[in-house]
Amino acid sequence: MTDVVVIGAGQAGLAAGYYLRRAGIDFTILDGQESPGGAWRHAWPSLRLFSPAQYSSLPGRMMPAPAAGGYPNAGDTVAYLTDYEQRYQLPIVRPATVHAVRRADGRLAVETGTRTWHARVVVSATGTWWRPYVPHYPGMRAFRGRQLHTAHYRGPEPFRGRRVVIVGGGNSAAQILAELSTVAQTTWVTLRPPRLLPDELDGRALFALATRHQQGGESIGALGDIVAVTPVQQARDRGVLKAEPMFSRVTPTGVAWPDGSALECDVILWCTGFRPALGHLAPLKLRGPDGLIPTDGTRALAEPRLHLIGYGDWTGAASATLIGAGRTARETVSQIRRQLS
Repeated sequence: MTDVVVIGAGQAGLAAGYYLRRAGIDFTILDGQESPGGAWRHAWPSLRLFSPAQYSSLPGRMMPAPAAGGYPNAGDTVAYLTDYEQRYQLPIVRPATVHAVRRADGRLAVETGTRTWHARVVVSATGTWWRPYVPHYPGMRAFRGRQLHTAHYRGPEPFRGRRVVIVGGGNSAAQILAELSTVAQTTWVTLRPPRLLPDELDGRALFALATRHQQGGESIGALGDIVAVTPVQQARDRGVLKAEPMFSRVTPTGVAWPDGSALECDVILWCTGFRPALGHLAPLKLRGPDGLIPTDGTRALAEPRLHLIGYGDWTGAASATLIGAGRTARETVSQIRRQLS
């Protein structure tokens, strides 16, 4: 029995642990991974953060600048998160995959395959990586090539010399396109024309805009969608960042558009985002019609003993980023402290 159980030891869970420790609250973090790093352990090696290290840090400890310069990559982030949890000696149990959270005797019961924890408050910080989203298009099942999602991309070599269609207008699509275009024949397809942020703007500006937008101010989209990290700038200078409109169907050998034009390809790479990983909360029956759990800030409206952090703007401005996770965690732990008292 403990006061707080945090589910997930990625960036949001670690930030919550930092503030819970500072508040003197008894807590345990349950993590389904074999080792530290959260979802960053599964990202492709060249994935770059959108900000310099000093603006991509969790509370209490600055991320070191990469030895090679530039913005930190996935490996740098894993090393930082590993050091972070060790430095603060956070009470993490792993591997401990949470299958269900239920109401039980005035508390919340958090069930793994081997044990059940009972807590006065539960913080869900499972993120989105574990629920890749792929939209449905006619003919997808008949495609004879390979289809994969961003979550399963590990690098360019398996695609050398292949014809690859990259679907999606976000940062992941742009970074993967920049990399794949050096070894493969690439075609970029987006729902609307992609827009790069000016070179001098990065994740710091996105975080500030996300905060202002949540408070009723300017939208991020007013400036652009894609951060021009160095590989993306280089791809732009090579003339690679040219997107075609979205196709209407998939054929056995490629993709086709409403006007009858078609393109043959070997691979379709879906860079189409993720959805919150909330399956463990299903027994609480909290989801609304949109699939999300209605909240006041991070606190579930229908189950005030549950907080949700790190899922994006839904539960806090830019809360799915390293810098945003800290702010959301601080506010959440402040509220939890009041609840417990």
